[in-house]
Amino acid sequence: MWKRIDHQPKMKAGDGPQAGQFKSLSSAQESAVPHSLELSEFQSFPVFEDISRHIKEVGAQLVKKVNAIFQLDITKNGKTILQWTIDLKNGPGDMYPGSARVPADTFFTIPEPIFMELVLGKMNPQKAFLAGKFKVSGKVLLGQKLERVFKDWAKL
Repeated sequence: MWKRIDHQPKMKAGDGPQAGQFKSLSSAQESAVPHSLELSEFQSFPVFEDISRHIKEVGAQLVKKVNAIFQLDITKNGKTILQWTIDLKNGPGDMYPGSARVPADTFFTIPEPIFMELVLGKMNPQKAFLAGKFKVSGKVLLGQKLERVFKDWAKL
């Protein structure tokens, strides 16, 4: 037979917490997306904005080719400073700051200088990944499709 050992009284219907009894934790959580005044400090932010415009223009075509959601966590000194989601799975495609609204297929954790070298074509993504320059989790092979998106954007 099971026995209660927590010595807390049983709750009855209607015995829920009273208004104001609990304080909100949302103010204590740090956002991965800084305030807009701080965004100009990051060299990758204008790149993300430009890629976002590109996705808005050709997103429907990319959704047909890619069919995946990517979350990119851009880091500095080991801490996430920017977070972007590239949704090329739903609707006409979208790119927005913050974590994925629906579960992402692939997650990238990339230091900002490495990200800049990758998107500008100065570094080979496969070699950089194998050398441990950035981390990928989830469906790793989908990263090759994201590479094509960046290459198409770089041609513009």
